[in-house]
Amino acid sequence: MYETKTLREKIKLLIVILVPILITQIGMYLMNFFDTIMAGQAGPDQLAGVAIGSNLWLPVFTGLNGIMMAISPIVAQLKGARQESEISSAVKQGVYLSIAIAIMIGLIGFLLLDPVLSLFTLEEEVRYVAKYYLITLGIGILPLFVFNLLRSFIDALGQTKISMGIILMTLPANILFNYIFIFGKWGAPALGGIGAGLATALTYWTACVIIIGVIHKMYPLRVYGIFSNWITPSIKSWYEQLRIGIPIGFAIFFETSIFAAVTFFMTAYDTYTIAAHQAAINFASLVYMMPLSIAFALTIAVGFEVGANRLNAARTYSYLGISLSAGTSVLAGVILFVFDDTVARLYSSNEEVIELTKAFIFYAIFFQLSDGFGAPLQGILRGYKDVNITLLMAFVSYWVIGLPSGYLMANYTPLGPFGYWMSLIIGLTAGAVTLWFRLLHLQHKKAKEGQALRA
Repeated sequence: MYETKTLREKIKLLIVILVPILITQIGMYLMNFFDTIMAGQAGPDQLAGVAIGSNLWLPVFTGLNGIMMAISPIVAQLKGARQESEISSAVKQGVYLSIAIAIMIGLIGFLLLDPVLSLFTLEEEVRYVAKYYLITLGIGILPLFVFNLLRSFIDALGQTKISMGIILMTLPANILFNYIFIFGKWGAPALGGIGAGLATALTYWTACVIIIGVIHKMYPLRVYGIFSNWITPSIKSWYEQLRIGIPIGFAIFFETSIFAAVTFFMTAYDTYTIAAHQAAINFASLVYMMPLSIAFALTIAVGFEVGANRLNAARTYSYLGISLSAGTSVLAGVILFVFDDTVARLYSSNEEVIELTKAFIFYAIFFQLSDGFGAPLQGILRGYKDVNITLLMAFVSYWVIGLPSGYLMANYTPLGPFGYWMSLIIGLTAGAVTLWFRLLHLQHKKAKEGQALRA
């Protein structure tokens, strides 16, 4: 990251940061994408099992990963304020914290997995696949959390091409592991959807080993000495990251968990409906990587400028990112509308699943438009370290407004399962509107504080 003077320079720097993040995010999501597609080719019950398992895991992971993401605004603001000597200590404490959280979630998951799955009405084969998909995936929790902490550190320095390179190196490994363990190649057992969980866990270990080696050896990352001169774990430092990370994590959890809740409500329908829902949500989530990547880039750029007290520059980056995200979301909606049949056939050869998937994709067009506006707003507010109010906004938008309205439409109108997708549209739209007003309020407040300091 560096200071920019003109709008042209800001656009150029934002793109330079954004493009590698986008490729990284797509690469990371393609792991889940290929898990779903390849499990789907093993049969609808395998796809449905992976759907249940991944939707149980996704809100937990993304919520806890929000704690890891807190290192990004911390490092960005330290770099902007030219306090780089404090970065190494912050990252080391973050590594300790990520290991502690991974161990904790592993133990909790071991105790709660069977009771949670018993809450849902599932066909026996689907339940079996979901359970052991999560168990095998759990082998990779610790390296996943450490990797995401270290990746957020690298990105906050503006070195986003490094993260991109690591993901591009590990993605082929994920496809290879899927091929071996889902279909039983090269002497391995054919595990179906369970093999997708094992393949992903092995990929997480691969990515973690690579990123540790890169940080330890590659300039300019090695100058921070992240893996040398180890320090004692500090509860005070953990508190600083948790103070920012917990609200980020819960806000993300409330958003992603509404998708999981919708999937669980889908268990009241047949296996074909579950499979079609998972296929549509999987591809729509891939499209979402663009606004999500813009949000990450904005956290870095805005955090850097706020740390340097250049509030006008932070505001400029904010509106650049919102405009870019909104435009690409409109384009994504057009793509989903035109190529719905092509997308549906990626996931299944069953005609009933294909037709249901196309119907769900139509609803996905609208909720991803709301996401395209809301995601960059979240990234901007994280750059300001404004996370507590957005947590409350997320809860109200998704769980007080969105999901209850979807439940009513699914059960008391002819929409049926598509009513739950209406809850996604309503919740995400409410979230985007409230975040917009929060940003306007925050920028006005910061401007007044700046004027008072200059007076």
